[in-house]
This record gives sequence, C-alpha cells and structure tokens, in this order.
Amino acid sequence: MPSSAVMPSPVSTPTSRLVPERKYKCQFCNRAFSRSEHRSRHERSHTKERPFKCMKCKSTFVRRDLLLRHDRTVHAKDGGVPLHSDGKRRGGPKAVRAVGGPSKSSIAIDTSALEQIEASSDGVFDVETAAMLVADLHQKAMMEPGVTYPNSALSLSQWDGFMSQSVGEGKSHSISSGVSGSFDGQTPTHAQMAPGLQSLINSLPPSGAGTPTPQSPYMTSLRRAQTPVDSPLGFKAPQVNSDEERNMILDNIRGNDNEHAIPEGFRVPSLSSLNRYLATYFGLFHHHLPFLHPGSFDPTQVASPLLLAVLSIGALYSFDQEPAYMLHIGSKVLVNQFLQNKESFSSRKCPLWTMQSSLLNMIFASWSGDPKGLEWACSIKSLLANMVAGNRYELKLRQEGREGRLPSRIEWVEDEGCRRTYYAVYIFFGLLTLTYNHTPAISFNEFEDLQLPSTEALWNLKVADEAWQDHLKVSPSVTFMDAHDNLFQGETLRYSAFATRVMINALFLEVWYHKRSPEALQDVVTEYKLRLALETWEKSLDLCEPEAAIVPLSAPHKGHPLLFNATAMFRNARARLEVDLKTVQEALRYHDSYEVAAAMSNARDRVKRSSEMIKVIQECYNCVETAVRQGVRWVARTSPTNWSIEHPLCGMDLMIILSLWLYRLEHDDEPATEEEMVMYNRVRQLFEKDLDDPYVSQLSSVVARLWSSILDEVVVWGITRLMGESFRLHSQALVGYVDDVAASSSVSTPSMTSQGADEDSVY
Repeated sequence: MPSSAVMPSPVSTPTSRLVPERKYKCQFCNRAFSRSEHRSRHERSHTKERPFKCMKCKSTFVRRDLLLRHDRTVHAKDGGVPLHSDGKRRGGPKAVRAVGGPSKSSIAIDTSALEQIEASSDGVFDVETAAMLVADLHQKAMMEPGVTYPNSALSLSQWDGFMSQSVGEGKSHSISSGVSGSFDGQTPTHAQMAPGLQSLINSLPPSGAGTPTPQSPYMTSLRRAQTPVDSPLGFKAPQVNSDEERNMILDNIRGNDNEHAIPEGFRVPSLSSLNRYLATYFGLFHHHLPFLHPGSFDPTQVASPLLLAVLSIGALYSFDQEPAYMLHIGSKVLVNQFLQNKESFSSRKCPLWTMQSSLLNMIFASWSGDPKGLEWACSIKSLLANMVAGNRYELKLRQEGREGRLPSRIEWVEDEGCRRTYYAVYIFFGLLTLTYNHTPAISFNEFEDLQLPSTEALWNLKVADEAWQDHLKVSPSVTFMDAHDNLFQGETLRYSAFATRVMINALFLEVWYHKRSPEALQDVVTEYKLRLALETWEKSLDLCEPEAAIVPLSAPHKGHPLLFNATAMFRNARARLEVDLKTVQEALRYHDSYEVAAAMSNARDRVKRSSEMIKVIQECYNCVETAVRQGVRWVARTSPTNWSIEHPLCGMDLMIILSLWLYRLEHDDEPATEEEMVMYNRVRQLFEKDLDDPYVSQLSSVVARLWSSILDEVVVWGITRLMGESFRLHSQALVGYVDDVAASSSVSTPSMTSQGADEDSVY
C-alpha cells in the first residue's frame, strides 16, 4: 500500500492539512511517517530497543507514556513523587476541559492534590469525576458511615484469593445480618482508595463547599435515580422501609439456602445500601429493559434470587463492585439450588422468577469484561431458551382458558410480565449475537401470535380494578407476526417503545442470518426486502406510541430510552448489510485487547469504497455526532449510567468501519470521489478541535482514539474498558505506533471464576 494518499483538493480544507507529507522513512522497511518521533517509535519494533528506564525499579519501556503508566500503577502506592509527562512539567497539570456540557461544580482543592490524583488514577476516573465521587462520599458518610466507592474492579488474583477463603469443600457457610459485617463496613473507606484519591479527600474543605451541584453528571444520574417518581403514569423505586424488613429479606435468603452453599463471605447490605441499589436499578437500568413490574416488586416478598440479582446490578451502577459481585454469586447459587432440587424438572413449570434471575445474572456475566463470565452465560443459554418456550406455552393455555374474557388487572400484569420477560431474553440473546457472533438461541418463529409489549404508561398505570378493563380495551394490541409482516410489506404500524425495540432486534437477526447464508451474495431479493423492512421500521418511529411515563434519565433523544436504544441497533443492522466484521466479534469473545485491535486493523479490506458505503458512513457519522455535539467528556462521564450498554456494543462496528474507511481514503492509490470527499470533510469538521494533537496526524486515528476515550473513562460494565483499550491500540496501529504487550493492563468488572456449587450443575 503506498505511503501517501492521492486525493483531490477539498473545497473547505487545504490538501496540505488533510494529508501531511510522509518524509521520514524507516531504515528497516518501507514504512514512512509524517513525524520523526513516529518513525523512531516504529523503528524500535525492529531494534527491540527500550530506552525509557524506571528509576524506581529495573523495568524498561518502548515509550515514555508506558513508563508513566507503569509508575502510576506500580509505584503510586509507594508514596514517592509521581512522574509527569513533559507537557505537565512545562505547563503544570493540564486543565480539565468540558466540551459542550453544563458547567461543573467548583471544589476547593489544591494543585498538588489534583496532580497526584491524575497521576495515580490510571484513567479509571478523571480529576473531576473523582472530586464528585469524594464529595458525594462525604455527604453519605454523615448518613451511612463506611460506604465505599472502589476505584477499580477486582483483579483476577484478588478474586481468586477472596474465593479461596470464602468457598471451602464440605464447609457450612453462614449469612450474616450484623451491621458491622455488612459490605459497607468491611474496610475503612479511605483504606481502599488510591493515594491520589486519599489526598483529594484530605484536601477537601470541612464545610459543605465541596458538594457537587446538580449539574455534575455522576451526581445528577444518581440523584435522579434516587428521586421517587410519583405520578399516575410513573412509579416509585421499591424500597426497604426498616431493619425489620431487612431481617425478613435475610430470613428469605436463609430459607432458600437449604444446602448452606452461599459463601461464608456473603453479607446482606445495610439498609441504606439496599435502598441505594434498588434506586439505581430502577432509576438507571430498568428503563432500558423494563421486564419487572415496579408496582408489585416488594423486596420482602419477591424471590430471593431475583432480589439479589437486581441488587447486584444496582450495586454496579453505584460503583460498589465487590458487593455487586457477591450479590451476583448469591443469586446464582440460589437459582442453582432451586433447579437442582426441583423433582422431575420441566421448563413448563419453572416460575417466572427463575427466568428473570437467570437473565439478570447472564447480563451481569456477559458484559463483565471477563471471558469466564461469558463462558458461563453461554453454557446456560439453551436452558433459558427452553424455559421461555415452556413458559410461553403455559401462557397460551392460560389465555385460551379465559375463552375471550378480558383479564383482570392482576391477571394482565402476570401475563404482561411473562411477555416482557420473553422479549427481554430475546433482546439480550440478540446482543450476544451482535457482540460475539453467537448463533441466536431463540428464533423469531418462537413468538408468532404472542402480543408485543404494551406501552410503559399502561404497564405502570395505577387505577382502580373496576376501571382497569376500560383502559385495556383502548390499548393497541399487535402480535409479533403481524408487526413482522407489515414491516416486510412496507406498511408502517403503531406500537409501543418496547415493541419497537423488539422488532429491530428481529430485523437485525434476519440481517445476521442473511449475511451468514452461503447464497447471500446472489440473493438480491432477500437483501432488497431487508432494506425495505429497515426503512419501514425507521418510518414507524414517527408513529410510535408516546410514552408519557416520566423517565429520570438525561440522554440526547426525545421519547423513551428504548427508542434511543432501538435506533442504535438500527444503525448497526444497516451497517451489517454492507460490512461483515465477524473476525472482530469472534476475537472479542476471548477478551484480549491486542487480539481485538489486530482484528480491527486487519478488517481494512472488508470496508469497500462505493456509493452504498457512503450511506453506511452516514450512519457512522450520526452515531459519533451525538457524542461530539454533546461534548465528548460530558458523554464519557454521563453515558455509562444514563445510556444503555447497547450503545457501545452497537457503536463498535460503526466506529471500526468509519476509522477504516477514513484510513482507506488517506492511503489508497485511487483518488477520492466528490461524494467521498464531501463526507470526509463533514467528519473532519466534526473533529476539527481534536486535530491539533501532536501525536496524531490522521483523521482515521483521531476517530478511533476519541471513541476509546469515551468508552473507558467511567466504567459500569467491564466490557467497555476492554473495547476502549482495543480502540486505543487500533488508533495507534493506524499511525504506526509501537506498543508494549507486557505493559498492557486489563481491568474488568470483577472476574467471573467458577463457583464451586456451579461446576457440576445444570446452571
């Protein structure tokens, strides 16, 4: 491939700025670079030279930034003076820049504390985020002594040690209810924090001046999650009202743990932590997959495995990662006991909570950022699919038994809860296919005459029983197959936000099947029908039922978050019709960022240059424009808690395609067409302010690096850290950077090791 691009001069951008001259050639190969330092770094891949030496140990590194990272991660705990980059030594600590977002709170912190937290945090949280967390911690400390905010996930070695102490062969385990033994009281708060964060705590003023304003993104998310919604169409997050109710929860767990299999280290969270986890689940996670019924979710009455699964995800959204993992383990153990001890197991007779608990546990494990969690989730996919099929058959018999009579409100809530759970499993399995190229575990033929989910307004409606059927009569009722047929006939249809999300999942899976078909290249008719169905689905968005229920989330869209999520999958489905990144998805299964990045870069030839590809690039542009227009830093801090995991998962293909398309325009012999040049300049104008980086001269690399910074700044789900690291390495590969494999760090949501009781079970 030639070392310089041949492109016409753009109207709005000088050619000299568009493609810098590559005059620095490698003495060992034919690579050429626009900057001498880029060439020097590349040449070290040939010479194996490691010129950057650590003065505190004997380690050596290829690049200075790897030395800085080593110093932050390895020597920060030693208490010495941290190293700084040349830029920081010249001009002091770099000011934190908020692009396009609301102004943040001002906190009185001295400069040395800022430098230390920046040096020791290793990018898990930036200075501003750390300040917000600490201020929130101070506020909570008055109400709940000992609450912790772990600044990183457990490492594999930490968790192996923890489990070896907690789970013993043939040992009777206990469940503690003591306040001193709760998660929140195990370790003094400051002892678990990085030195920089501890210095930041010490530097905060004793008054309330450090409390963040409502504009602070993390605090805004958490406060909105904890603010009860009290309207006829909304709901309050379920809460535990007293220590007596907490003890009832404890008794329920003990009653379900007949074999005393829950690890000894398990503790029931304190009352305030229980309520915080419930608030974050129902305030931040629930709206993206609303299959639970908040109005009837009583923490003291709901099945213990389901409650623990809900709390585990709520703890993740509270950044309490160790409690999150322990709650997750507790839920898995209890579900496993139920399935093992159920005589003459039948998927038809499994209660709904077994499916709901299994679904949440699989979600936790699949996006944990650890391959062991994904392996476990995949091992029980068929079991969960069978439960859905058997339970759906029972629902059909139950409905036929009414002989046309409208259901009572209690009956309808039960039926609707079943339908929503089936579709939630269907959507989750679709995301596994999208992310890891796993064969779909549920076919759309499984649902056929099953009604699509109702509106969120009807699901959360609070009315007297006598008025219920009047509301039900005027509510639209559409079956899955009716909606499917309409889409392929080009006829728009009016249905709910949840139904919209279900139908784009169906269309995405049909695109997946089509691209995996040996006849796909010749099957022009099927491809035409798929394009028509996708276009019809997009038009149907304008007809979607207005969701009047209040959703306490801030995201750059109108309507319910389910519509925002559905649009992300729509863009991915459009892209999949043109570009197949199967190799990247398969590499992602094994969670090695270097393998994923290599698969990204090697997919270059899969991205064609054609008029049809311009339409795909437009979808890629729409995806990234949302983040850039809102402000990259703002999105990086707020999207982990406000947006769904679906956005980074769906956006991965789009950002790989965009970066490789830009790379081809910058390197191909073939000149860019006028149509390509217009799109190239649109993207360039979007990233204009990011093009002054001294280390990056190519727009393709800028896009990949920016997406990396969005994904791994604040982490709820560990998979985003892996993806962020992969995009960073991909960005470096696009400009010929050399990286050091040994210096890479892999941080995830707590690693998912095998848990004794699960090894020989069906669950």
